[in-house]
Amino acid sequence: MKKVYLLALTSGLLTLSCSDKLAPLKKDAIAPTVVTQPLPHDTDDPAIWIHPTDATKSLIIGTDKDTDGGLYMYDLKGTILKKSIALKRPNNVDIAYGLKVGASTIDIAVTTERETNKIRIFSLPNLEPIDSGGIDVFAGETERDPMGIALYTRPSDGAVFAIVGRKFGPSGTYLWQYELKAGVNGTVSATLVRKFGNFSGKKEIEAIAVDNELGFVYCSDEQVGIRKYYADPAKNDNTELVIFGQKDFKSDHEGIAIYKSSATTGYILVSNQQANTFVVFAREGTNGNPNQHLKLAEVSTSTIECDGADATSVNLGPQFPKGMLVAMSNGMTFHYYNWEVIQKIIDDKQ
Repeated sequence: MKKVYLLALTSGLLTLSCSDKLAPLKKDAIAPTVVTQPLPHDTDDPAIWIHPTDATKSLIIGTDKDTDGGLYMYDLKGTILKKSIALKRPNNVDIAYGLKVGASTIDIAVTTERETNKIRIFSLPNLEPIDSGGIDVFAGETERDPMGIALYTRPSDGAVFAIVGRKFGPSGTYLWQYELKAGVNGTVSATLVRKFGNFSGKKEIEAIAVDNELGFVYCSDEQVGIRKYYADPAKNDNTELVIFGQKDFKSDHEGIAIYKSSATTGYILVSNQQANTFVVFAREGTNGNPNQHLKLAEVSTSTIECDGADATSVNLGPQFPKGMLVAMSNGMTFHYYNWEVIQKIIDDKQ
C-alpha cells in the first residue's frame, strides 16, 4: 500500500510529511508551482487539454484509481472542477483533438477501466461519456486487465487510434491498437487494427506515450527500459526501433511525458519512480540518429513514487509561460511545474 504524503510550503521550502513527521525535500528537488486538491483515493495519471481559444483556461484530466474512482477535471490553479461518472479503477488517461463526428469534430479523453476490461471515452471539455458504457479490449485473451493508454492522431488524415497496454501479456503482441470512430450521434466505437510490442515479463508495461508529429510510440517496460515503435499501423512495421534508458533508472521506468520545443525537437521525460526524479532524453535523438536517445539530464522533483506525467510547451499564462510538466504524486495529488525551471536544469547539464 502506498504511504500518504502531505505537502506544505514553509518559509519558501517545500516539505513533506508522513503521518506527523516532517522531512525536507532533497536539496536539489524542484518545488511545484501548484499542487492540486487531493482526490479521494489514489491519483495515477494526468493529461493536459489545451483550450482552443484561451490557453489560460486549459484543463488537467487525472485518474482516481479505485473501484469507486473516476476522471477528475482540474483548472490550472489545481482546483477540482468536475468528476466524471463513477468508473471501476481507471488507470491511465490520454487526450486527442478533433475526432471526426460527421461534419464536425470533438476532443476526447480516453481512459482504461481495469475492473471491466474496457476503455472509456469522454467528450471534452464537458467530460461526458460517449462510449455507450465502454468498449471491450483484449477480447478473447486470458490476460486482459488494461492499464496504459496513449492516443495517436495520424497527421495525414486525422484518424485517431488508441494504443492500449495491460498488466500481463505475451511478448510481441503486448500492445493492441484500436481505431476510434464516432457515429453521427457522437457515440464512439473502436476497431482492432494492430497487435505489437515486446515485453520482458519482468514486471509490467504501464506508461505509454505517442509523438504525433514524429510518428513514434514509447512504452516503459518497468525495470528494463523504454521501448520505441512506429505509431502508424499503416506502416505495417512492428519492428522495435530501440530500447533505451536501460542503465539510467533506480528500478521502475514509469510515466512518459513529451515536451515539444518545435514540431521536431524537444525532450522525452520518464519518471524514475523510486528515485523521485525524471530522466530527460532528446526527443529528436542524438548525433543525427533519431533512435539514439542518450540521457541528457535528471531532474529531481517533489513528486513521490510518480506513476504518470504529461507536458506541454504552450504558453498557459504568467505561471507557465513556456508550458508545464504535470506529474502524479503519492498523497493523491498532481504537481504542476513551470517548464522554465526544468529547462534551466537541462541547460545547466549541457
